[in-house]
Amino acid sequence: MNNDSGPVPGRLASIDALRGFDMLMISGGGAFIFLLGGKTNIGAIDAISAQLEHPEWHGFTFYDFIFPLFLFLAGTSLAFSLTKGMSMGVAKAVLLRKVFERMLILTILGILDKNAPIDLFDPAHIRYGSVLGRIGLSTFIVACLYVNFGWKQRLIIAVAVLVVYYLALLLIPVPGFGSGDFSFEGNLVGWVDRNFMPGKLRQGTYDELALLTQFPSFCLTIFGSLAGDVLLRRVQSMDKLKWLALAGVSGVVIGLIWNQIFPINKHLWSSSFICLTAGLSFLFLLLFYWIIDVLGYKKWSFFFRVIGMNSLVIYLVMRFVDLNASSRLLFEGIYKHAGEKWMEVFNALGALAIVWLFLYFLYKHKIFVKV
Repeated sequence: MNNDSGPVPGRLASIDALRGFDMLMISGGGAFIFLLGGKTNIGAIDAISAQLEHPEWHGFTFYDFIFPLFLFLAGTSLAFSLTKGMSMGVAKAVLLRKVFERMLILTILGILDKNAPIDLFDPAHIRYGSVLGRIGLSTFIVACLYVNFGWKQRLIIAVAVLVVYYLALLLIPVPGFGSGDFSFEGNLVGWVDRNFMPGKLRQGTYDELALLTQFPSFCLTIFGSLAGDVLLRRVQSMDKLKWLALAGVSGVVIGLIWNQIFPINKHLWSSSFICLTAGLSFLFLLLFYWIIDVLGYKKWSFFFRVIGMNSLVIYLVMRFVDLNASSRLLFEGIYKHAGEKWMEVFNALGALAIVWLFLYFLYKHKIFVKV
């Protein structure tokens, strides 16, 4: 067991709300804010809009934080579900089999997501790395660790993986470039992908969801499981907040310091990037947990919770349903009078409204799709 004795706490509204906030950026909220850039003549909005696109290589924007936060929260939720299962006497092998089956399903859905319409007779041009596949693999690896190791051992494993990953990219020479090359052309991650990753590489010379980057990415899920352990402990809420704050500030500081020798880079999933995003995840979880579950202000979070409780559905809907076309059909007759430069903004807002109303319909009918 990874928490103190006693019944396992029920579902935390803060976790669903934070997951919903995260998915909002994917399900249209991010596009809406980005499209506001340069249209309002308000500097603050332009600055926020600029945070919703990825840097070309080194560097960090808020948009880089979206996927790492989801991996972190997958670990947090995993701690709750596994602890509950073990407290009910479910065998570890049974729990792990369920997580393994989930990994296989997510991997298949991820390949479909990245390749539809998929040509099964041309495997060389199929992209095998995917967001969903990474979530499934990371969750399975961390589940294996969670049922066999305590929080200290898992923390040590995560730190060791990040250090070894840094040393590998620093010391292993890449043919034609040498060692310690963190550039787009000469990094070890790309060389491994080009030589050992089957199928198509998303970025041509590498794929940020392929082989080597799996290792640092599952550390985010380990850190998320540690946050879950904090929330599961039988201590005062303020003590939990202190632990989350300590972990969050430590992660951010370590990430910024490590950035001096190993640049923060989402494409490489650099160790500094993992520390920074893990630290931010702890701090965001702290904020949501404090406001929603400690202070009890839950009503405002309903908008996010509706999204967060059906995250897989919305991810696949965004891929396979043309919501922009639906928004134009439903709302263009209204927003076309706002002027041409605003049309794409209001169209994105309309698409977001369609998404949320669809998820609200599922919520009202208690339809929650989980794998």
